[in-house]
Amino acid sequence: MQTAVKFCGLTRPQDIHAAAEAGARYVGFVFFPKSPRHVTQEAARALALEVPPGIAKVALTVDADDAALDALVAEVPLDMLQLHGHESPERVAHVRARYGLPVMKALGIATARDLDHIDAYSEVADQLLIDAKPPEGADLPGGNGLSFDWRLLAGRKYWTRPWMLAGGLTPDNVAEAVRLTGARQVDVSSGVESAPGIKDAGRMAEFARALAAG
Repeated sequence: MQTAVKFCGLTRPQDIHAAAEAGARYVGFVFFPKSPRHVTQEAARALALEVPPGIAKVALTVDADDAALDALVAEVPLDMLQLHGHESPERVAHVRARYGLPVMKALGIATARDLDHIDAYSEVADQLLIDAKPPEGADLPGGNGLSFDWRLLAGRKYWTRPWMLAGGLTPDNVAEAVRLTGARQVDVSSGVESAPGIKDAGRMAEFARALAAG
C-alpha cells in the first residue's frame, strides 16, 4: 500500500500546486497566530478553492473554542479538523458531533509513557496524528522540526483508528521512519521548507520520491 502524504502549513497558491504534483492525499492549513505558517480564514478560503478534487483539506487548530471553529467552518471549505492542542477526549467528541467533519487528534510523544493515553483518543477521533512532543515552554505545539524515537512504535499493536506519523520528517529520513514504524500515512511541514512558512516545491517532490523509493 502506498504511503499517504499530508503537506501541512501551506501558505501560498504555488504550495497547493506543488503538493498536488507531489501526490498529496491531504493538505493542511494552520490557524494559530504564533506559527509562521498561520493563515487567515480569508486566505485559507482562497487556498482551499485551489485544491484539486481528491485531496483532503485539513484545518489545524490549537485549543480553539466553538466560536472560533464556527467562524472557520462557515468560511473555509474543509474536509477535516485537526486538533493540535490540549483537547480532552470529551472535547474531541464534542467537536466531531458539532461540525459533522472527521477529526484528527494530534498527540505528542517523547517517551513510551506518552503512548498510554492514545487509546482514549482512538475511541473518539477519526484519525490520530502521532507527533513529537514539543520542548518544555515551546511556542508551537508542532512544526518544530523535531522527531521522537521511532523505535517506540516498532512492533506495536496499533490503534483502532488510522494514524499518521509526524515530527521532524524530511526527504532524508522519511523512508527510514516508515520502515521503523510501519506508518501508512505521514505528515511533513518544516522538513520541506526553504524558510519558516515557505514551502519548497523541489523538496516536496524530493520527499514524495524518497517515500515512494523507500
